[in-house]
Amino acid sequence: MKRALVASPAESARIAEAELRTRYDWVDPGEAELIVALGGDGFMLQTLHAMLERHRTVPVYGMNRGTVGFLMNSYDPASLDARLARARTFAVTPLRMEASTIEGEHVSLPAINEVSLLRETRQTAKLEVMVNGRVVIEELVCDGVLVATPAGSTAYNLSANGPILPLGSALHALTPISPFRPRRWRGAVIPESARIRFRVLDPVKRPVSAVADQREVRDVTQVEIGIDHAASLSLMFDPEHALDERIAMEQFMV
Repeated sequence: MKRALVASPAESARIAEAELRTRYDWVDPGEAELIVALGGDGFMLQTLHAMLERHRTVPVYGMNRGTVGFLMNSYDPASLDARLARARTFAVTPLRMEASTIEGEHVSLPAINEVSLLRETRQTAKLEVMVNGRVVIEELVCDGVLVATPAGSTAYNLSANGPILPLGSALHALTPISPFRPRRWRGAVIPESARIRFRVLDPVKRPVSAVADQREVRDVTQVEIGIDHAASLSLMFDPEHALDERIAMEQFMV
């Protein structure tokens, strides 16, 4: 397969890139049938988003030259051909965020890990929560709330005490961030087919921003979230460190 090599600006990634370019043949990313990405999880998300913007997706095999590297394989410049031949491929379907702002702007963005609504000031956010057109919480008072995919359930969602979702579970996590009212609500697990809508109850006095992975829209009035069936991404992992096993084992980490 025609392979392209991309790397984050980090020094460790650039050093690895130089080494791999001397060992293997590469093509331009626009011609590639497979991309090898060097960096951390943030750079992996940037690589995937760049493909979504170009409306051309190919499998991505990441090697960790960043910090956490949950979405990456270990870095080893040797035997890359054999590793790619053995790698397992996992399909990841992103979310689609449709946000409306106070100024009347409408923004549509994909999210591979999660969509987060966050208060912009010291004032708590007040949100109405709807699932499939039904109001399930009339007023959620909180620092924020997020909707996470299984692939993203071990990231910000887990830090907010949300549930870990097995890959392929066809579920999403709806997780509050520091909820004040209702005090006992700790979130919900919902089918990926569900459509979630948040309405900001006081967008002027209590402004809220919406973040799709790393891209922020400020001063939103309403945000609707659902799975984007038109977009599908493929991540490749070494069999001994496959993504589904990593997610499953996170449930037993202490």
